[in-house]
Amino acid sequence: MKKAIKVCGRVLVAVISLLAVFLLGLFAYHRVMLKMELPLTTEPIGTMTEVDGGKMCVYTEGSGEHTIVFMSGYGTPSPILDFKPLYEKLSDDYRIAVVEKFGYGFSDETDMPRDIDTMLSQTRRALSNVGIEGPYILCPHSASGIEALYWAQTYPEEVEGIAALDIALPGYHEETGYSIFPDRLMYYISNAGMIRLMDGMQEYAYNSDQLTDAEKEQYKALTYARRGSETMLHEAEWCSRNMDTIIEKGTPDVPMIFFTSKQMAVQIFPSAPQKYLDLARNYTDNKAEYVELDCGHYVHVHESEQIAEEIRRFTEEIENK
Repeated sequence: MKKAIKVCGRVLVAVISLLAVFLLGLFAYHRVMLKMELPLTTEPIGTMTEVDGGKMCVYTEGSGEHTIVFMSGYGTPSPILDFKPLYEKLSDDYRIAVVEKFGYGFSDETDMPRDIDTMLSQTRRALSNVGIEGPYILCPHSASGIEALYWAQTYPEEVEGIAALDIALPGYHEETGYSIFPDRLMYYISNAGMIRLMDGMQEYAYNSDQLTDAEKEQYKALTYARRGSETMLHEAEWCSRNMDTIIEKGTPDVPMIFFTSKQMAVQIFPSAPQKYLDLARNYTDNKAEYVELDCGHYVHVHESEQIAEEIRRFTEEIENK
């Protein structure tokens, strides 16, 4: 019996030692690759502009009477590339702008708080710095819906309307029991290099046919470099407090259209998906427009054609009011 315990102990030590060596090797490999990938992550697609002592990246394309501002969801490594399947269908008739917040895409990291006032101030100044003036049609995805709603609450004269891409809404955190733990776990997984072993880009535009091979390589490099951003993690830590801020200010009085993922509804509330689908209706007292899409959370990647058509119709209705 003692001999068997000794053998098991030795096997366990050997396994732990091998695992430790593997993880250390993976960490070292990750750091070497990050340096090799610097040309892909430091040569911006858009324009770099100084805000609060750091550089933010803003991409613009197209022209038209309306300006659509795309605002990325939490954790999206490359907002400029991620929104491409949608904005390339709109830039013939609209001026489009993609703002990469600090910690995202080509923008710097920052140690400034990620409260909603600070983030909105930085977004507005980045746009102003590159000559993109309002009013805007805001097109937020996921968690940036909080910033877009706050924008419309605080500066309604700057917001013509909101085309919301499966955004976070009041009631979401209460229903889901939101926890920061998965975000902290992803932070450590990314910085340890384990992200290179994961197939974590299923929904991103990385898998879209509308990105070139070169753009996909750039997207992949930005994922490895940015998914472990401290700025991103701090934003997640502020998320619930920022949601409380917009709840206190009520529903903004601007035209809104909500694109909601039915697959996300099942994922979040498997036993009662209608709860998720009703969040937008409950928040707006059923006074906005609602489009349910049978696709994943990155609706602008999966259903870009339909969303582009709906945004065109939505802006025409705004013009005719």
